[in-house]
Amino acid sequence: MQSRPVVDGHLECLSVGLKKIASLHEVREALRNFEVGAELASLPTALKYPIVVLDDENRPQPRRDANTGNGMAAVVGRVRECPLFDVKLTLLSHNLVRGAAGAALLNAELLAARGFLNRRSAVPERNLAEPISR
Repeated sequence: MQSRPVVDGHLECLSVGLKKIASLHEVREALRNFEVGAELASLPTALKYPIVVLDDENRPQPRRDANTGNGMAAVVGRVRECPLFDVKLTLLSHNLVRGAAGAALLNAELLAARGFLNRRSAVPERNLAEPISR
């Protein structure tokens, strides 16, 4: 069997300590019900519920799940008890869409929504690709 590289996605295995004792069902539901604030949820590329929890024991998988929520969701699975801390889980995020590009786009959308971006530039147009004199 030949292994394939992970093309788009970061897969992490986490062990988490909780402040209060919670069942695995409660942990899954807390993650599923995590909701961003109204301002962020109103942005075009934002997800109101950015965490998707999968119950299958073999998920998340980068090639199957990296594009969940158009790549803007964090996908959690394999939620189970941890002998060292309280809970273990596996987390997948799309490293380009949710990472670099998606974060930049969300930041720009938030700046625009808050009125920090103008449609017209106050800087006069000029040729920015001028040759360098030596």
